[in-house]
Amino acid sequence: MALNGTNLHYVSAGLAGTPILLVHGWPETWWAFHKVIAILAKSHRVLAVDLRGFGASDTAHPGDTTATMVEDLHALIGHLGLGPVHLAAQDFSGPLAFRLAATRPEDVLSFIAVETSLPGFGLEKLSHPTLAWYFGTLAKQGAAGRFFKGRETELLTEFIFTPPMTTSTAIGASDIAEFIRGYERAGGWNGAQIIYNSNLREAEHYAALVAARPLAMPALAIDRQGSDFTAKSFAPAVPGKLKTQMISDTGHYVAMEAPVALASTMLAFMSDVDQAS
Repeated sequence: MALNGTNLHYVSAGLAGTPILLVHGWPETWWAFHKVIAILAKSHRVLAVDLRGFGASDTAHPGDTTATMVEDLHALIGHLGLGPVHLAAQDFSGPLAFRLAATRPEDVLSFIAVETSLPGFGLEKLSHPTLAWYFGTLAKQGAAGRFFKGRETELLTEFIFTPPMTTSTAIGASDIAEFIRGYERAGGWNGAQIIYNSNLREAEHYAALVAARPLAMPALAIDRQGSDFTAKSFAPAVPGKLKTQMISDTGHYVAMEAPVALASTMLAFMSDVDQAS
């Protein structure tokens, strides 16, 4: 769909119920949610989008930023007449989804953060080379395309979707093949570079945004069992009102690894929100 100067790819399912917009992280596409969508669509209208620069959406352009991606989502919600939506974001899309909720609150009925964090509120801890060695490469303009292009399968199979980040069998070769299609294009790494560069450089911006526009809509932070990283990161952005939930038997990529538990957690939370509104 042509919106905001680009073409966005999305999938949709379900015809009734309050709408849900699902936003993937890295190295994912909308496909990360394909198991979750089937469950949610029984009672909701569900959309999962490929962010600008990912999957089947157009590649990102010079000058694009995460703010551009936020406006893409705003344009998509408006064009389809969806708003307000239950907005759920996994992994490194958490910050840009928060920016949408904070700056376009009319678009967002509730906010769900899944295994993610905010710049200036804990995300920077992940950039330590012993935790995620690839952060700097992804953030540096042109570097990922230079070092990772043509090696996408090896990168994801041997270094990203591996224990303890993921459970042993949840993400298979067909999933990885689906994810890497977008990266194999000319300029296919531009979207990832934009997100990582923004998330590692904009701590002051997010600190100011949290101070000026804490979220007023209901919000839920979801972590894997034994972690409260998402909950701690988003607590300042939802003062005194953030709900939290841990999901067991999963690694970092919850939508792929524990789709039934994630969908059940989301449905319970969204049902409360829908009843209250």
